Order: sequence, then C-alpha cells, then structure tokens
Amino acid sequence: MNAVARIARRRTRRGRSTLSVVGGFLLGSALLRLAMGAGDVVAQAAQAADESGQDGAVAEGPTPLSEGNKLLEALARRDARIAEREAALDIRAQALKLAETEIEKRLDVLAEAEAKLRQTLDAAYGASARDVAQLTDVYANMKPREAAALFAEMDPEFAAGFLARMKPEQAAAILAGLPPRNAYTISVMLAGRNADVPTE
Repeated sequence: MNAVARIARRRTRRGRSTLSVVGGFLLGSALLRLAMGAGDVVAQAAQAADESGQDGAVAEGPTPLSEGNKLLEALARRDARIAEREAALDIRAQALKLAETEIEKRLDVLAEAEAKLRQTLDAAYGASARDVAQLTDVYANMKPREAAALFAEMDPEFAAGFLARMKPEQAAAILAGLPPRNAYTISVMLAGRNADVPTE
C-alpha cells in the first residue's frame, strides 16, 4: 500500500472521529436543555398550583382526548341539526304531495263539470238553433203580406236574424211588404252583419 493511501485513510478516520465527538457534544447539549426546560415547566406548574390553592397539584392543560371529545360532540350536534332539517323537509315534501293530490282531484272535478256544462250548452244551442230554424221555416212559408205584418212589429235586429236565414226571394218578398222605414233599418242591419269579418 503506498504512502498516499495511508495518509488518506488516516485523514478519513480522523474526520469520522471528529464528527462523532462534535455530534456527541450536540446531543448532550440538547438533552441538557430538554431537562432544564422540563424542570422549569414542572416548577411553574407547581407554583401555579400553590397560588390557586391546589396543594402542589400540577394544572393540566387540554389533552388530545378532551379535544377529541369536543370534536365528537360538535359533530354529534351538527348531525342532530341535519337530522332535524331532513325531518322538516320530509314533512314539507309529504304536505306538498298531499296538496298536489288534492289539486289533481279538484282539477278532475272541474274538468268533469266543464265537460257537463259544454254538453248542456251544446244541447241548449242545438235546441235553440233548431227552434230558430223551425220558426224561420214557418215565416218563410207564410204569405209575404202576413209575414211582413209580423216583421213590422218585431225588433229590427231580431227580424234581420230571421231574414238572413231565409232564401233571398222569400226575404225580398217580406221586405217588400214592410213599411219603408222598417225595411230600410232591417236592410242596414243585414248589410252590417258581416262587415267586421276580415276579408284576408
């Protein structure tokens, strides 16, 4: 082995031993500080206990167990609040469901009543239309002079309604037998019956 290698080994051994010594000093210093700090803490706790009249008992701070219990209690309270809200929401949902059911029932009743009313109105309109058609035929089959005497006593709008349903020649014969003023008024009403109907 050459001289350079031996010197390098010696230096490496010396470096290691130096590091070991320094590390030992640092470790000892840390342990000493820790012991001194613990002694101060115990002394302060004892002094505080004496001042509060607890006969030298060391005052205990919050432990991890008590903190955990507080957290569990807070979570339990939150869960209870959530459960209450869910129960209230369930009650509201049930009330809404009942209201919807009741509304649907009432809508069904209204629809049924509307259908019956429509049937009644259709029947009444049909009967009325049949009555008017039959009466129009009666007037159309009368002698024009006799029909004109009746039409002269009618309300002009009512008379115009009958004449509008007759054949033009039948209506013309009745109009010819009316007094000129009545014939003119009825003619104006007949002409204006469809004036409001859109042409396009």
